Amino acid sequence: MMRGDDDIENNGHPVYNPTDSGGARQRRAPSGNGQAYSSVPSQQAQHAGYGPNSYDADSLKKKSTSFSTPTFNTLSQRSSTVGGGSVPGGLSSFFTSTAHLTEGPNQQFYRDNFNDQPFSCDFGTGEENGIWMNTSDQAGTIMAFLVWLLLIYSAWTFTALAATDGIPSIFSALYVLFCVLALASHAKTTFTDPGSVPQAAVPNERMRREMGTPDQPLSMCSQCQTFKPPFSHHCRICNRCISRMDHHCPWMNNCVGAANLKHFILFLIYTWTCAAYSLVLFGWNYFFCADEDCTFHVVVIHLVRAMTFLCIGAFLFTSSMLMNVTYGLMTGIGTIDRLKKKATNTMSQSDEEPIALKDVFGIAGFHTWPFPIDPVFDDYDRVMGYSTPQRLVREQQFMEQAACVCMPVGQQGAGGGLPSSKWNDSHPL
Repeated sequence: MMRGDDDIENNGHPVYNPTDSGGARQRRAPSGNGQAYSSVPSQQAQHAGYGPNSYDADSLKKKSTSFSTPTFNTLSQRSSTVGGGSVPGGLSSFFTSTAHLTEGPNQQFYRDNFNDQPFSCDFGTGEENGIWMNTSDQAGTIMAFLVWLLLIYSAWTFTALAATDGIPSIFSALYVLFCVLALASHAKTTFTDPGSVPQAAVPNERMRREMGTPDQPLSMCSQCQTFKPPFSHHCRICNRCISRMDHHCPWMNNCVGAANLKHFILFLIYTWTCAAYSLVLFGWNYFFCADEDCTFHVVVIHLVRAMTFLCIGAFLFTSSMLMNVTYGLMTGIGTIDRLKKKATNTMSQSDEEPIALKDVFGIAGFHTWPFPIDPVFDDYDRVMGYSTPQRLVREQQFMEQAACVCMPVGQQGAGGGLPSSKWNDSHPL
């Protein structure tokens, strides 16, 4: 039911080996050649205003800690204290995000809301396409359309049952609500970029320290000719490398990766709920209905019989997929990686860490988890496994703005940028 569309193994192609730093977080001078990392060339370094004033990732992180300001992260996250005081507890704080309380130039975190996606209104899986949609797999398109057809058919059947007084209207309305949520989750899974790796992708700071060694060289994709993050795979159907790719699902007509895993899980949950809800209701009517008040109409009963077989198949399939996804979250091993490890008998050698729920559902608040809206990650680069020169430049600009706000008026540079290194580690806020 799923496809393992990994590329030809490219893990033996090292990108670079930063042995000169020895893993230390030292500050480097700007490369001056339009590259985010002096040792990793970027094909889109001049894109979106990215010019010669480039900075190394270690340099950017160094600037955030060289002052007495709190450390910056790529995106906002929850904090237990705000401004020296405790965040209000109770049920309201459990369902409410407090990320906005610690964001801003003088705060601990900042939110990167810049939209660096293309604005063209065309469909495809390339970087130049504005709407993500797999158009190369006709079979996947038919299967995705079939999912919509079956869910709409089931919703119409429940509506007919309520119209003929076969079931109470509230039961029908509840089922239609689950169908709407399932269809919305399916649409988000299909039309959401699953985490495609751009041509300008570069390793983040943690990878450079921990993996950029002769024993663990960073790799590149021979198909995309770009940096290949860990746990990513090249999908032959989407023709892109997908970060933390689990598998290519023909029912979604899309890959399931780091960026749309939440929507895929929600689709499985709501579809499983619809199937279980229908089977329980039909079973109750079949075994416990003893009078004419609860008997289905003679015409509608044929729709119910067909729907019963569909619900049994959907229940079994979604149950299997939910167990598969749960196992992947608990072990940190995706479907493709698990199949490879089983084929080579290396499952016992796995050292992957479990995937945190915040890396799937985000940190915007528990009230956002049941809805198919894009998650907000506390560190987008860490979740995706790569960064881009454009994001590094924006981060550096945030650092400079925060430094200018914290500096005394007479000590700001002529360009309003960062002060000299003599002032960095000594000036209190």
